[in-house]
Amino acid sequence: VDRYLYQLRLSDDVLLDVMARFQAEMLKGLGRDTNPTATVKMLPSFVRSLPDGSEEGEFLAVDLGGSQFRAHQVKVFDDGRQSSQLDSKCYPTPKEVTQGNGAELFDYIADCLSDFMETKNLKHKKLPLGFTFSFPCKQTKLEEGVLLAWTKHFRVRGVQDTDVDIDVDVLALVNDTVGTMMTCGYDDQRCEVGLIIGTGTNACYMEEMRHISLVEGDEGRMCINTEWGAFGDDGALDDLRTEFDRELDLGSLNPGQQLFEKMISSLYLGELVRLILLKMTKEGLLFNGKVSTALLTKGKIEMKHVSAMEKYKEGLSNTKEILTELNLFPSEEDCVAVQHVCTIVSFRSANLCAAALAAILTRLRENKKLLRMRTTVGIDGGLYKTHPKYAQRLHRVLRRLVPTCEVRFLLSEGGSGRGAAVVTAVARRLAAQRCRLNTALAPFLLPPGTLQEVRDRMRAELEYGLKREAQGKATVRMLPTYVCGMPDGTEKGKFLALDLGGTNFRVLLVKIKSGRRRSVQMYNKIFAIPLEIMQGTGEELFDHIVQCIAEFLEYMGIKGARLPLGFTFSFPCRQASIDKGTLVGWTKGFKATDCEGEDVVDMLREAIRRRNEFDLDIVAVVNDTVGTMMTCGYEDPNCEIGLIAGTGSNVCYMEDMKNIEIVEGNEGKMCINTEWGAFGDNGCIDHIRTKYDREVDEGSLNPGKQRYEKMTSGMYLGEIVRQILIDLTKQGLLFRGHISESLKKRGIFETKFLSQIESDRLALLQVRRILQQLGLDSTCEDSIIVKEVCAVVSRRAARLCGAGLAAVVEKKRENRGVERLQITVGVDGTLYKLHPHFSTVLQETVKELAPQCDVTFMLSEDGSGKGAALITAVAKRLLNVGQK
Repeated sequence: VDRYLYQLRLSDDVLLDVMARFQAEMLKGLGRDTNPTATVKMLPSFVRSLPDGSEEGEFLAVDLGGSQFRAHQVKVFDDGRQSSQLDSKCYPTPKEVTQGNGAELFDYIADCLSDFMETKNLKHKKLPLGFTFSFPCKQTKLEEGVLLAWTKHFRVRGVQDTDVDIDVDVLALVNDTVGTMMTCGYDDQRCEVGLIIGTGTNACYMEEMRHISLVEGDEGRMCINTEWGAFGDDGALDDLRTEFDRELDLGSLNPGQQLFEKMISSLYLGELVRLILLKMTKEGLLFNGKVSTALLTKGKIEMKHVSAMEKYKEGLSNTKEILTELNLFPSEEDCVAVQHVCTIVSFRSANLCAAALAAILTRLRENKKLLRMRTTVGIDGGLYKTHPKYAQRLHRVLRRLVPTCEVRFLLSEGGSGRGAAVVTAVARRLAAQRCRLNTALAPFLLPPGTLQEVRDRMRAELEYGLKREAQGKATVRMLPTYVCGMPDGTEKGKFLALDLGGTNFRVLLVKIKSGRRRSVQMYNKIFAIPLEIMQGTGEELFDHIVQCIAEFLEYMGIKGARLPLGFTFSFPCRQASIDKGTLVGWTKGFKATDCEGEDVVDMLREAIRRRNEFDLDIVAVVNDTVGTMMTCGYEDPNCEIGLIAGTGSNVCYMEDMKNIEIVEGNEGKMCINTEWGAFGDNGCIDHIRTKYDREVDEGSLNPGKQRYEKMTSGMYLGEIVRQILIDLTKQGLLFRGHISESLKKRGIFETKFLSQIESDRLALLQVRRILQQLGLDSTCEDSIIVKEVCAVVSRRAARLCGAGLAAVVEKKRENRGVERLQITVGVDGTLYKLHPHFSTVLQETVKELAPQCDVTFMLSEDGSGKGAALITAVAKRLLNVGQK
């Protein structure tokens, strides 16, 4: 017996090899290019979510796939206990139906369903239906599937390669394996694998969308129906197949197909035992060499016989009784040998099943980047349920093959019919959630017409701000900077630059060389501005700035030198000359008292006098946006616009003097600092502000001010996202309806998290980790929604910013009186530089809204500090020219 069965015994090394082969086939099946030649087809099921316990409703389910057709009425209750009620009726599937034509099969299904609905008094109800169709289907939607091949003795003509559908409101077409996973997932949310081991065999599991190249999109997960029964159809298991496997295959309805299934499913194991016993009898090893009719009759030994003969507790009596019924008249030794054959055949089945399942579990663990994983496998099928030893053997072998996975096996109650209803319930829940989510996010999706309107209103505000009568009334203030020239390459010398615009303050020494080897060298030191100084008195703020300058001069060894200084001061200032700037109002969280309405250059000079350690020649006070434009203008003479898209948002540009009514003179150009962050403070864009924008504004340090900036700048985008997340959580669309303490904290969701979450390289698993750092315990579905929220908020910001910039470049084109404008925009700011999509969307929007302008975007290197030094150098050059 052992000699005959030697090939059926598989060592752990062989099983690990089978596991590796199956993993390779899985990868092949998932790839768009390799799928056509893969035997394991890895079919997307379009089931994108596991049950979360909030599903409810009444559903119909029908189940086609075995010797009986079943119809079910399923009620799912959202009662906190995840309970459901199943009412079923079975109908036989006659051979003339399973081997007839497609019209007859589906007429029969429809008749059975009609009878069921009549019996249960459901004819008057329009219930959603889940259809369990337990054959390989290529699905294009949850409710559509094209039959690839019949299995399990079904041979219905005219159905293969056509859409499987019936004339009812089918919400979901489900494979029985998927149904099993979903049934068990309803009871245990760790369940993300389904396994059928019965008449047929198959497995499914939740795969990361980014790995499924057969389906568009890379967000979230989708259940993959492996259709592993065909594993080995390409010869990958030929070294493990015995002469009995080959004989069994040749006598089957589908020779050369479903070879793995033929080695492990209950439909074939009884026949495998018969073939082994027949050969052993012919060689005189059993039954005194007498070959009975039973041994010669195909299908005479069934799986139920094999299972009964392996009930060791009953000794050999079961085996003797079964063999006697088959007219084999066994001796005790015959009974022992037959029992041994049955054991090794069913043991091999459990071993092979464990190896393939181990491959799936390893992939799941690697997808999650876990060293150890706890998960649940939902399981169904007669072999697993009724065989006395099968489950125990499968569990034991699996533990040896994947010691890093702690697996719970959960038997499916109500099977695939209940599963189809659960899939339908989940699909309906997701559809309802999607509808509510779309409603919440719709105001952020600005159509082209709205963006054109924003562009036109910005243009009108730009024009109005330049007029004499608008001074003190215009929201877009259009402040003259008295920067009247761009670098021409002749600038040279040593300059100091200060850069104040956020929580950090920079002091720089800038050395500019002219001529053929022109260059800019910079040395800088960064100092923190503590919150108590940002929001203290003006005197304390400027004393702190001078303290930082003193440290830097000491550090550089230049304390005695009286160097020209440019002061980048990134707040709205009204300038009367290049070295005079009156603060209009603080932004970006600054609240220092006694500063608004004061000349910041005078305040700096007074602080230097108070310290009485050094003196500086303050030549220019500069906005950071102007500094950015000058930095890029040094490299590209075509740069006449500066854009900041970071913590704050602003634009400056070179305007024709003749258009600037509040400054004397009509010759040449002057840089205008638009201070466009206040666009909309007069209510002109209220119609596009959402309730979330209003909440962010009301909770800010300057309610009612800088409304455009609050929709477009990095300082506020994270807070907009937080407000949306709170609202969606209250609606039960996120975090199981639970608002965590961390989510209640203003400012907890920083804009850097938007950039990280929206990164194309970031898997949802990493998104979940970011959310966990914020104290938000998220599911995979939560992570998808959070990522979508981040995307619409940042996309709107980029589109609005692009609409504003389109107004500026169009104004430049008309100023020049040209049909087509070529211009460069110098850009700085963390949002533009670090966000994965902001810059692209911004550029696309400008192109869309200013089609007659060819705009080049140039990143500012070393930004506003270098720009302040260059402005100082240009101002010195122009002063010298004027004096001459």
